[in-house]
Amino acid sequence: MTIRNKLIGILLLITLGVLCAAPDAQGKTPLAKKKTAASEKTTTPAPQAGPALEPKAIEILKAASSRLAAAHTLKFTSIEFFESSSSHGHPLSMTTKSEVTLQRPDKLRVITSADGPASEFYYDGKKMMAYAPAENLVAVADAPPNIDAAREAAYHSAAIYFPFTDLIVADPYRDMAEGLTLAYYIGQSKVVGDTTTDMVAYVDHGVFVQMWVGVEDKLPRLLHAVFLNDPEQLRHNLILSNWKLDEAIPADAFSSAKAASANPMPFAHPHPTPPPDAPPEKKKPAKSH
Repeated sequence: MTIRNKLIGILLLITLGVLCAAPDAQGKTPLAKKKTAASEKTTTPAPQAGPALEPKAIEILKAASSRLAAAHTLKFTSIEFFESSSSHGHPLSMTTKSEVTLQRPDKLRVITSADGPASEFYYDGKKMMAYAPAENLVAVADAPPNIDAAREAAYHSAAIYFPFTDLIVADPYRDMAEGLTLAYYIGQSKVVGDTTTDMVAYVDHGVFVQMWVGVEDKLPRLLHAVFLNDPEQLRHNLILSNWKLDEAIPADAFSSAKAASANPMPFAHPHPTPPPDAPPEKKKPAKSH
């Protein structure tokens, strides 16, 4: 792997919606667990009749969206645990931790440590900068004038994606509603986030998500997701903590002199599309171990 690919690779934060199951070295997928005789005889209860979008669940999702969208500044910690197939066929859990600082409408900073090299991302309304501290490499590009457009530009030009991205858009519920096919209320928990939370489940753009939302502050504390088209049903968990809303943020928080002085490299996709006349590249199955 070249240094260039390594930098952009670590900036490609694997997120809810990107990770796919990988075959083993022989091109086989892990065998499904054998059913016991008892389980084969058990009849699955029919689902209870009710609206596909329960009003109470929608109310909680809208409240969380409104709480986030109304904040001029946001600071929080995001820890993602996600499973990835190994060469032995067992799902291995990987972890990323991001310290997120946002100021609407046009500033974002994400400082990420992970089970691998660290990375930093800065967006100040004019430029976006992706920095790899260990390699002392930086990629800089002109950016659109708002966070939503900048995220889209970073993703399409350099495959940069954050696992919490659906929570920092201008209107989280509006984006969700476009693909929402199921939503229902589960109950309350007094364990997650050291507070009382409402639990809701929903299906959005082919992803099943269970979310824990603070009863009092309407802030999300935990998301558990499974992609419905993933044959291995690999799990993704996002833990959110240290929420701080509408605090004053220093003007220089969204840039870094150290990053700006690093060795430059192109702000580009780690796997660019080859020209039409290029020979096909032999691809190897992705492995975690």
